[in-house]
Amino acid sequence: MHKWLKLIASILLCQLAGLIGSLTTFSEITGWYVTLAKPFFTPPNWVFGPVWLALYTLMGISFWFIWQKKPNKKTKTVMRIFAMQLALNALWSIVFFGFHSLLGGMILIILLWLLILICIIRFYEISKPAGWLLVPYIIWVTIATALNAGVWLLN
Repeated sequence: MHKWLKLIASILLCQLAGLIGSLTTFSEITGWYVTLAKPFFTPPNWVFGPVWLALYTLMGISFWFIWQKKPNKKTKTVMRIFAMQLALNALWSIVFFGFHSLLGGMILIILLWLLILICIIRFYEISKPAGWLLVPYIIWVTIATALNAGVWLLN
């Protein structure tokens, strides 16, 4: 596959994970989520969409850097780890917003954070730009983890 097609495919793959998660999120933002007590540092709802759009794009570019490397055991393993964190990312929205499970969301987001950290370390070993491109993602998921914990504790 041509490298630019791989780039587009990588970004679309990550955006697809966001789309899957958003299917359960959108209707709940103005419904169930409004009824929850939230921590004082909760950003306005309009912030989440643009931030996630940018993060999924960065994730796709990061993945593309790895996909460009010659396939070997190391790249295949880290690509599987990336796929697992991407699946957990989408699943978190389904569990938290779809099932209204604050504890389930908390457990998943901690696992997600750990997988992102592993991806950053392992991606960086293969491609420094790939590793660095995931740093904004873990920062945002750290904030999201604190929000999830705050919502869980307050409700």
